Amino acid sequence: MFGRRPDGRRIDGIDPVMKITPYVMPMRCDAQVFLKHRADMEILSRYIRRQKREKNEQISYMQIIVAAYVRAISRNPEVNRFIMNKQLFARNNCSAAFTILKDPSDADKGEAVVKIKFDLTDTLYDVRDRMAAAVAANRGDQPAGFVEKLLSFLFAVPGLATVTVGLVRVLDRYGLAPAVLMEELPFYVGMYITNTASIGLHDVNHHLYNWGNVGLFLGMGMPEKVAEVENGETRMKRYLPIGITADERVCSGAHYARFFSDVKRYLERPELLELPPQKVRFDNGCEYHQPKQEPTA
Repeated sequence: MFGRRPDGRRIDGIDPVMKITPYVMPMRCDAQVFLKHRADMEILSRYIRRQKREKNEQISYMQIIVAAYVRAISRNPEVNRFIMNKQLFARNNCSAAFTILKDPSDADKGEAVVKIKFDLTDTLYDVRDRMAAAVAANRGDQPAGFVEKLLSFLFAVPGLATVTVGLVRVLDRYGLAPAVLMEELPFYVGMYITNTASIGLHDVNHHLYNWGNVGLFLGMGMPEKVAEVENGETRMKRYLPIGITADERVCSGAHYARFFSDVKRYLERPELLELPPQKVRFDNGCEYHQPKQEPTA
């Protein structure tokens, strides 16, 4: 309300064309744009092996992708905005969420959603440590978290879930939803990423949720082999396909193009992510920071 929410601050003075877009496309599902990207797995695999061999650092493909996202946001804060009640807001955090199996060897033990906040000065190692700590905290037989307890309570009373969800949606529209819900629920992040390759599926273009304010969804799929001609010879090359779904109302196409160009560059040269950025850009009046994560043992 009055231009402020627990998760952001309203942006005024924007281009009239951008301002009218949420009125033309009021829901996130109206404004979904689908893209595809193929990351060079040979580059990423060589980098991961070199990190292990030379520095004894364990890095995963997903960690590199998330680190590329964080670094690209540090240069393009416009992509980290969101639409709520037809108004444009600057998010006051850089965050991502993803789903994990509580026990990778037994899918029947259920899933957990991991939500992480990053600092825009984070290096690849900082991102790796934050993700590893969050996964470790949600693996195994952990006590039920806030969201699980809340859902159990709501479903214990017939009709309570419907009433509660409807009430929260109305409060959220006007920036009055409880801050604790935004902190815990995975629908209030800048990016949601899923690794469908881990369960043997191809990449997907996942829909954006109308609940919350996720503006970007990435889906990693099973590696693909593509025949390419190099130096007059044909060979099979491996790529990591990524399905991308974005909310086109968040910023201009030029801003998105610059953002994805940065992500592509970091995936082609992940060593650039080993050092913090020389400069970080924030939306006016919306600077934020996140304490560094202690490295996992």
